[in-house]
Amino acid sequence: MKSPVRDLAQKDGEESTDRTPLLSGAPQAEAAPVCCSARYNLAILAFFGFFIVYALRVNLSVALVDMVDSNTTLEDNRTSKACPEHSSPIKVHHNQTGVTFPAMHAMWSSWAPPLERSKLLSISYAGAQLGTVISLPLSGIICYYMNWTYVFYFFGAVGIFWFLLWIWLVSDTPQTHKRISHYEKEYILSSLRNQLSSQKSVPWVPILKSLPLWAIVVAHFSYNWTFYTLLTLLPTYMKEILRFNVQENGLLSSLPYLGSWLCMILSGQAADNLRAKWNFSTLCVRRMFSLIGMIGPAVFLVAAGFIGCDYSLAIAFLTISTTLGGFCSSGFSINHLDIAPSYAGILLGITNTFATVPGMVGPVIAKSLTPENTVGEWQTVFYIAAVINVFGAIFFTLFGKGEVQSWALNDHHGHKH
Repeated sequence: MKSPVRDLAQKDGEESTDRTPLLSGAPQAEAAPVCCSARYNLAILAFFGFFIVYALRVNLSVALVDMVDSNTTLEDNRTSKACPEHSSPIKVHHNQTGVTFPAMHAMWSSWAPPLERSKLLSISYAGAQLGTVISLPLSGIICYYMNWTYVFYFFGAVGIFWFLLWIWLVSDTPQTHKRISHYEKEYILSSLRNQLSSQKSVPWVPILKSLPLWAIVVAHFSYNWTFYTLLTLLPTYMKEILRFNVQENGLLSSLPYLGSWLCMILSGQAADNLRAKWNFSTLCVRRMFSLIGMIGPAVFLVAAGFIGCDYSLAIAFLTISTTLGGFCSSGFSINHLDIAPSYAGILLGITNTFATVPGMVGPVIAKSLTPENTVGEWQTVFYIAAVINVFGAIFFTLFGKGEVQSWALNDHHGHKH
């Protein structure tokens, strides 16, 4: 007996073209083994690469506490009491702009078989979350027992070691990899044969006119609005309203990242299993995981405005919200590779540019809406963020696509159909 959810997925109009890892008419190859494969070695090395990238961001924030003079006068006059000696508020930067993510997307366009994209990308990008979890307490320990300079020595040495491994073991494409098996290379190339473009020029006009791309832009923008509200403004709310600084406890500070890391890994496995074993279409999976990863955090964000003075519940909501957001890693976050593998890096650069806006305007708007720091004012902030997130989830559900777009294939420049 068929599942109603599965039947619904199979009835979605355009989804018949993305039901297999190959486009219609392309020869199918049996999946190459995972163990010791070049593509999973790439995922693991990418995992540690993103681990180091985020560890280097976090360790600077931790070491900065010891670097500055403890007698420096604070310029923030909003509070009447100086910070206690044991309180060391650590600000972790979550900006994902720069070359790292688009570059990795571009590499995966040549390495990730379509039915393994969720697994491979979730493994590689989850390193960012674990890097934050581990480097927060580890940097503090190094600063306490040694000296803040050793934080940079340690993580810098690890980064150099990783770089040498990356240069030695990684190649841009399967064709240029020296140690990949012939069987795995043929599997990857055959699965991507009809999805990649050999065009010399980038089809900018069709890209900018693509509604599926703008669906990702809206989803990415909306998700980041709630993301920044949760991880930047909610701690402020807890400190100013609840009089509790969650950043004083390293374990509590890392819980949201740990939850997000676990969710990213598990959701990647689940997404590809739904597509490969349960015959769910790519679009159905991307929609479903985006809805969970965006509406879930919105619900807990609104609930955060009604927790009263329950500190434990506030921390729980923060952790659950960030954890649920991990589902998006197998939703809209990798949809660039579904609709245009050859230009995935460019598309991510476009969507990520728009997604940085909430990090700039969100805190400004929140500050203007909370002049008196009342619970009612903060509830308005949370409502706005939740509405934006739900809107993004609905927009992506309506206009997102799961198959390669015509302009992203050979001999398609937007004026031919």
